[in-house]
Amino acid sequence: MIKRNQRLLNAFNALSDAALIFVAYFVSLFLRFDVFNGSVSLDMSDGRFALIALVYSVAMTFVFNLLGMYSTHRVRRRSGEYALVLLASGVGVLALMTVFFLLRIMDASRMMMLLFWLISSGLIIAKRVAVRALLDHYRSRGYNQKHVIVVGNGHLAQQYIADIAKNPQLGFHLGGYVSAVEKPEMGPSLGSYEQLAQILEMQRPDELIVALEPHEVAFMPDVLAAADKEGVRLSLIPFFNDYIPQHPTIDAIEKTKLIDMRSTPLDSLAWATCKRAMDVVGSLLLILLTSPIMLAVAIGVKLSSPGPVIFRQERVGRGKKVFQMYKFRSMRVTDTQDSGWSTQDDPRKTRFGSFIRKTSLDELPQFFNVLRGDMSLIGPRPEVPYHVEHFRREIPRYLVRQQIRPGMTGWAQVNGLRGDTSIEKRIEYDLWYIENWSLQLDMKILLMTVFGGMVNDETLAPAAGSMNEKDGGELHESDEHQRGA
Repeated sequence: MIKRNQRLLNAFNALSDAALIFVAYFVSLFLRFDVFNGSVSLDMSDGRFALIALVYSVAMTFVFNLLGMYSTHRVRRRSGEYALVLLASGVGVLALMTVFFLLRIMDASRMMMLLFWLISSGLIIAKRVAVRALLDHYRSRGYNQKHVIVVGNGHLAQQYIADIAKNPQLGFHLGGYVSAVEKPEMGPSLGSYEQLAQILEMQRPDELIVALEPHEVAFMPDVLAAADKEGVRLSLIPFFNDYIPQHPTIDAIEKTKLIDMRSTPLDSLAWATCKRAMDVVGSLLLILLTSPIMLAVAIGVKLSSPGPVIFRQERVGRGKKVFQMYKFRSMRVTDTQDSGWSTQDDPRKTRFGSFIRKTSLDELPQFFNVLRGDMSLIGPRPEVPYHVEHFRREIPRYLVRQQIRPGMTGWAQVNGLRGDTSIEKRIEYDLWYIENWSLQLDMKILLMTVFGGMVNDETLAPAAGSMNEKDGGELHESDEHQRGA
């Protein structure tokens, strides 16, 4: 039943996409020539318009099908699917304009084509949002369930069962688990590994989830053979699951499969270029917009105490490369040669310095770091070399952060991990950001920063000797200050 329903849903998706594209073409013609240019009117009964719209609609649904947009993926990232609609529709509209030009079919209005892209993409995305919401509601109430059986009883099997229980909208129904040892807390036990073939024949699940522990891998051939014998789809949770990124890349050399354990979305040259372009354009725009504020802060720093306006400090960036990060100086220059961290009541902090640190105005010069390519607008906060060497030995995967440029703000910071908070938790958020990066996520972090993350709570300042996320505190060695400008 579920397979037949899924085929019907896929057919509905394809037909409705074609219909929406067809309608969007005529809506775009009407808006362009009858609304925005009232002196010109088109004869909508002209058969050429209907033929072009029909051919293009069928062609685009074929392209969407090739891109896998009508296949069964309950856990696919929805933002990625919507971005794919925008990209594919954009390429399709450009191709249509090219055909019009080369074959001299008719003059193509650029405004009309822009409207067509926006309207067709918007209608398709809106329909998918509505269908997803309806399916989520329907499945959370126990309908359209995918019947699954779990093989294994260890950490990964229990984690999978807990995860599907927390997400009822995905519509997974646990029929039970198969293992050598019964664990009542996991639900109904269906039997042992040796009985798997008979269990599959009786239960007839939609999918088998294999989550064997390292010491159980000897059962894998029998499990695979049983699934193949009964024709049951199989998904594998490898025992090294916790070390795999969110979106791994799998390559093949003949019969050998290679899993890239450190692949990220920014490994793509296209996405990396998009992020860098956003950094360059964004930093230039923000430098222009904040230049009066930076001038006022520079004057305030100079008047607050003798010394340089800009404080420079070594930080570790992408590829473990050390760079000079800029800040407005917020402390008095002293001859003290120690290297302690600043604290909430540090006597070296000026009153003006406390103000610019609390409001994050001391961070504004880092727009120039972004423009230079040392940093990004969004990314993990950079650390001083001492802490990088310290944390890399204590925190697993710590140096994965160095795969991308550090940022002025990040996913950890907008989620409250500032000040004297867990460094392990901060790294967890940083790694999640790296593995799940998207332009939409960067925009979300920027908005969260502007509307909630600009003012720092001084009560979060750590005790002396601990690390302060407010740029780790200012190292106050006199030679550090003398490198200011």
